[in-house]
Amino acid sequence: MNSLPGLNLPPSADLLSIARLVPHGARVLDLGCGTGELLAYLMRERGCSGYGVEINDANVQACVARGVNVIQLNLDEGLSLFGDHSFDVVLQIDTLQHLRNAEVMLRETARVGRLGIVAFPNFGHWPNRLAVLRGRMPVTKVLPYQWYDTPNIRVGTLQDFEALALQNKLEIMDQFGLQDGREIRFWPNALASRAVFKVQRAPSA
Repeated sequence: MNSLPGLNLPPSADLLSIARLVPHGARVLDLGCGTGELLAYLMRERGCSGYGVEINDANVQACVARGVNVIQLNLDEGLSLFGDHSFDVVLQIDTLQHLRNAEVMLRETARVGRLGIVAFPNFGHWPNRLAVLRGRMPVTKVLPYQWYDTPNIRVGTLQDFEALALQNKLEIMDQFGLQDGREIRFWPNALASRAVFKVQRAPSA
């Protein structure tokens, strides 16, 4: 029945580190879920339930093959179909940098979920800084595209996201960098290729 090879293989080391932030049994909304790899793992290994949101036809089919409930939706249209705190956790993994309404979607993540987990390529990683100093845009494993064909419409750093969270009255509950599956908590803005944040709406917001 399943036509995709390796459907039950564990996710990448980075995704496994992110998965550990999701409580067992949580109801999860995965925004820009891709092929459903992470959500399928959370369902299988951590007893979670929920939905993925994805726009790409092939990815939607892959989610179905994995047994992941998926809604085909353009995230730039917002999350108005979901009520406040409909989910325990809302995931935005490598999604924020593709969105035109990134700030709105961040607020929606905190509205729809009791917790939000956001991960994105960290442009402050030292190889990226070095590439820019040399006069070129970086091309790395986490930022693999040339400047002229990248789907990323924005780039940011850990410090950029901290400022954005504060501006939108979000409380940062945890933050760290990821480098090849290792959590980087010392100087992550320079030493990690991916930024990870766990946020919630500030109590006074």
